[in-house]
Amino acid sequence: MGPGEVAAILFGLFGILVLFRVPVAFALALAVVPVFFIEERLTPVLLLREMFKSYNAFVLLAVPFFLLAANLMNSAGITDRLVRLARAMVGHLPGGLGHINVVVSMLFAGISGSSTADAAGIGSLLIPQMKKQGYDTSFAVAITACSSVMGVIIPPSILMVVWGGLMSVSIGGLFLAGVVPGILIAGSQMLTVYLYAKRRGYPVYDRSTFRELMIAAGSASLALMTPLIIVGGIVGGFFTPTEASVVAVIYSLLLGILIYRSVELTRLPKILYDSARFAAISLFCIGTASAFGWCLAYFKIPAALVAQIELMGLGIIGTGVMCALAFLLIGMFIDAIPAIIILGTVLYPVTQHVGMHPIHFAIIGVISLAFGLVTPPYGLCLLIAAAIGKIRLIDALRDVCIILMPMLLVLGIIIVFPEVIMAVPRLIMPKYVN
Repeated sequence: MGPGEVAAILFGLFGILVLFRVPVAFALALAVVPVFFIEERLTPVLLLREMFKSYNAFVLLAVPFFLLAANLMNSAGITDRLVRLARAMVGHLPGGLGHINVVVSMLFAGISGSSTADAAGIGSLLIPQMKKQGYDTSFAVAITACSSVMGVIIPPSILMVVWGGLMSVSIGGLFLAGVVPGILIAGSQMLTVYLYAKRRGYPVYDRSTFRELMIAAGSASLALMTPLIIVGGIVGGFFTPTEASVVAVIYSLLLGILIYRSVELTRLPKILYDSARFAAISLFCIGTASAFGWCLAYFKIPAALVAQIELMGLGIIGTGVMCALAFLLIGMFIDAIPAIIILGTVLYPVTQHVGMHPIHFAIIGVISLAFGLVTPPYGLCLLIAAAIGKIRLIDALRDVCIILMPMLLVLGIIIVFPEVIMAVPRLIMPKYVN
């Protein structure tokens, strides 16, 4: 069989299984099985072997530890402290609580590395408040869901850890490259909130005094040290990403149990269980997606794609647009981690062929997949926010689309002007990035 036939079988069967609501992790494994029987040189045992090989990666230990750190921070009541700080910073702007939502998401992203933890933790606190203060429920749900995508863009990011480990890209460089896009996306969302507030007359808080701002900053300062410890430790070479995730867990435990005293020891088993459950789902997806990706590589499907792209004569910008569209599309249907393993490994040789920097390609992929967290039918962050707001997902879709438009413009800027994201890593880590 040629690359085209195998690709048709793999992606066709996978698409059919997803449409029949088979869980993505199982759909990836089942899609590979027919190819193993059709091709006489392969055996189903190889499927299991490739799955277990994918788990033999030290960097993957960072996934459960970062999830645990995020859950510990949520349980420690960090969100309340961040809300007070954000209110002191931007509460006086038109649509104050909407701006607070965006700023809290940006601050929490630097602590958790997970968009779903962001949507659940911040949404449960702010969506009821926004409804009580007269904000439209659809807008409250939409801005909570859209702002939560910064959880995987602003460092530390679980997606960047997986991407860097899979494609041998500097994780410290990826973390640094995510800073500017995160700020730009937050700025685009705050501009949208401002326009909504002016048009719909949303309420405003009184401007906080400098003393109130300092008190709020002091209250949240220990929590805000988390990204500095993690990113600074990795960039400075003090520890690896996996070790950084363990440091984040220890620091979260110290804050929650000893300093803030908001996490009771009796609650720890439930926090550990929830973190293990979410990590197991992600890691199982990594195994089946790796077997799927190995099958693509075995039949030289990425090489065939490179040959086709070469005929099209696309440059760096054209290839970047193509990659963004591909990631946006696949992100609508499956989780980001298996999407990275399947599509990222296929498109990586294509981007290398046209001379795109690996970090530029990674940031395009991560941002595009992050947007998939608010686009149906998958849209996990949108589903979480809609459930908290007690509305149907379709009722929030119009506001989501409006908020997404300037966010997509930011993605376009990053594709066309890679210097925007490469400036910080080249300044701080020139040896590993240039």
